[in-house]
Amino acid sequence: MLASHNLVQHDYKHILYELRPCKDKSGNPIAGLFNAWIILNNPAQFNSYTTDAVKEVILAMRDSSNDRSVVAVVFTGVGDKAFCTGGNTKEYAEYYAGNPQEYKQYMRLFNDMVSSILMHDKPVICRVNGMRIGGGQEIGMACDFSISQDLARFGQAGPKHGSAPIGGSTDFLPLYVGIENAMFSCTVCDPWSAHEALRLGLLTEVVPALKVNGEYVANPLVVVDKWVDDKGQIVYGKSKTGEELAKGKEMMKAGVVDLSALDEAVEKYCTKLLYTMPNCLSKTLNTLRVHKLVFWDMNKESHRDWLALNMMTEGKAGFRAFNEGPKDNREADFVKLRQMLAEGHEWNDDLIKAISPQCQ
Repeated sequence: MLASHNLVQHDYKHILYELRPCKDKSGNPIAGLFNAWIILNNPAQFNSYTTDAVKEVILAMRDSSNDRSVVAVVFTGVGDKAFCTGGNTKEYAEYYAGNPQEYKQYMRLFNDMVSSILMHDKPVICRVNGMRIGGGQEIGMACDFSISQDLARFGQAGPKHGSAPIGGSTDFLPLYVGIENAMFSCTVCDPWSAHEALRLGLLTEVVPALKVNGEYVANPLVVVDKWVDDKGQIVYGKSKTGEELAKGKEMMKAGVVDLSALDEAVEKYCTKLLYTMPNCLSKTLNTLRVHKLVFWDMNKESHRDWLALNMMTEGKAGFRAFNEGPKDNREADFVKLRQMLAEGHEWNDDLIKAISPQCQ
């Protein structure tokens, strides 16, 4: 009998863990070999991860890494709206805000989740079934490949909601898109379309997801092909405007989202990886991952300390604003905050109340 190298036996309750048969080059299932699908299962909150879900992702990554029958891992989310939008802001606002010692322990788990991807013995494919924002972007970039449906959006949210994208984005994003584009994404927080993310080098492949009259069409809300606007600027992947945007929205209403092409593309990559020497593949992955790990291992502990302390000030204000604010206004009053700090106002509950959306 083979020895088990798993730490614990576990029943998954907050994520889904499935072993799906590998397929040969003709598309036929192969006996005894599987791809492990690790699926975030919180669609009502755009697959944001709770503390319990983070624990289970760590265990699932370790289980699939140790499973001798697993060839590759597919990391994805339920539904077609979001792969993951990061940490669960309700939990952040109601439990971790104002509790730095608790958030520091939570960030230990988060760091372990990222590391469990980067240290996996098998290739990890991020199947981007929808938005990949904030911490979702960070765990997605820790993966080895990213294959996306073209309605998805990519970006950061930290500085808008009281945090900093130091759970991986400041480490990984410059490696993918260069320092200027990383600087823009991490500070301004404007999202990229899937087509723009592909052009910048963030993704392996993009496939269509919208079907109109039974046929796939490219994302009708963005400029898919290279185009020069009236100012002479090259536009690609940017949102359409005016009449073209209105037409795109009408097409969205007329169509249905179908992720069959995404699943086909993911299976294609899994099959390509199947036809390699397993140890040579693992060594190649680990050597390439060093470029991410150099920065990740250098920074993760000091980032954890900072994020914990930040829960006493901007984190506390930002996450409570997002959690408690009205649907159309979930950001703190940034101008008032800067004015009050310029006047020397201390960080306290009066300041947080003054800048909350309810007071605007």
